[in-house]
Parts: sequence; C-alpha cells; structure tokens
Amino acid sequence: MTKRFTAAVVAASLGFFAVGSGPAAADAPYWQCVTFARMLSGIQIFGDAWTWWGQATRKFRTGERPETGSVMVFRPVGRMTRGHVAVVSNIITDRAIQITHANWGGSRGKVEENVTVVDVSDANDWSRVKVWYNPINDLGTTVYPTYGFIYKGQADTAADALQTASTDTSEIASR
Repeated sequence: MTKRFTAAVVAASLGFFAVGSGPAAADAPYWQCVTFARMLSGIQIFGDAWTWWGQATRKFRTGERPETGSVMVFRPVGRMTRGHVAVVSNIITDRAIQITHANWGGSRGKVEENVTVVDVSDANDWSRVKVWYNPINDLGTTVYPTYGFIYKGQADTAADALQTASTDTSEIASR
C-alpha cells in the first residue's frame, strides 16, 4: 500500500511539473539522482551521491542487502565521478532487484522506473552490480562498484542496543 501511494505521489508530482504551456517534454523537470532519491525514499541526505554513504553511516541504518525503499549508493567510477543513488523498487531474487532512479546514462535528467540491477559480486554482497541498459535490451557491460544500501530509519546507537538487549533479557526472565 505504501509503495503504491509513494509511486502515486511521485507520478502526480511529475505530472504537476509537466503541466504548462508548450510541449510537456520542454516543461518536464530535469531530475538529478540525489534530488529524486531523497524525494522518493524520504531519506534526508544532501550533497553529491558519493557522499551519501559516509553521511548515512552516522545517521541511518546501512547494509549490504537490498530492502524495498532503501537507497542503493554507487561509488564514483569512470565518467560517473559523483557516484549515483537509486531507490530499490522491487526485490526479484537474492541477486536481482529493480530500482527507480533519475539521470542515468541515456536518460539524462529523466526518471526510469523498475530498472533491473544484478549483483555480480563474488561474495554475493551487492558490492559490484550490472544495470539494465535499454539501448541494447540487456544488462550493460559495465560493472559498477557500490557502497551498499541505506535504509529508512535512524541508525541504532549503542544506548539503543543496550536498551533492546535489557528489554529482551527481562522479557525472557519474566516467562
């Protein structure tokens, strides 16, 4: 339900921005990946995509497994000097997901929905991925390094971990 609502909000926003005089393509916004990922995920991190991982490790939960709604953070590599961020829209298998993102490759400034991404890392840890590339109707040939995934919700602090552990212990003792 939440995913459909979020998609509807994004679609409505895109439609709202496209309203105006002249051709819709001329009036459509030019999306940057960070602005779009922040809006779609609700994860409030600012700055270039490659900086998101460092910022997130202090504020949000992070990890190497995709969750729907999490943000995948690509490392800077080659022409992608500022990295890239994308929101996980679907989990297909343990090694294949779909992402929704903006300003990627041949879709400069545009949003692409449900793009397939495959984990090609040796350790099955999503540290190296291939992304679907429409012009060849297949996965692209480039392997992109990633930092991992940022999950919505605050990072656990040491105090939170101790509180959780003591609560779990007291519940077990009371049984």
